[in-house]
Amino acid sequence: MQYLLNLWNELDFGSMGALLLRLAAVFLCLTVHEVSHGLAAYALGDPTARRQRRLSLNPLHHIDWLGLGCMVFCGFGWAKPVPVDARYFKNPKGGMALCALAGPVSNVLLAALLLCIARWSETAGAQGVSSFVFTTAYLSIGLGVFNLIPFPPLDGSKVLAALLPNRAYALWMRYERIGMFLVFALVMLGVGDSFLTKAIQTIFYWLTVLIFSV
Repeated sequence: MQYLLNLWNELDFGSMGALLLRLAAVFLCLTVHEVSHGLAAYALGDPTARRQRRLSLNPLHHIDWLGLGCMVFCGFGWAKPVPVDARYFKNPKGGMALCALAGPVSNVLLAALLLCIARWSETAGAQGVSSFVFTTAYLSIGLGVFNLIPFPPLDGSKVLAALLPNRAYALWMRYERIGMFLVFALVMLGVGDSFLTKAIQTIFYWLTVLIFSV
């Protein structure tokens, strides 16, 4: 019992609180991203995501726990991919591209909404809320920008694939399964870090200027 009491006394609740807030931010950004994929697919005629309850805002329906852990502790992670059946689309390649693009676009829109809340919270003197919302907005933009990288299985690859001839498209999508391992390796090696950081900072800056100047 004394051991447990000592362990309890040594816990850094300030750090735990920060971890929980970061976890909440990740849940929010990933959930909005994945639900948007499903909503876009449903709007284009694919009911697969709806049937599998992937249009829910309950984050537990979308979280891949390994991907979540990597997101919280490494800054890079993933959620369970939303199932999309391109056979329901009149234009399969175009439909896949629109579904893929919906995720990053939703993250930018979420960031805009969060920055509006940040503006209100600063006016109301709620600095704690403002800090969390700013951080979450930046994270949301980061998630959106990262997913625009045109490399399988990221969303940008499906947007690029829509511009390819059918034969090249089939070859491109064939490598989607191994793409995540290559993306993970690139992230660990820091390839493209400066470009991505600059892109995220630029979007965050101009979005903040736009919202706080209105």
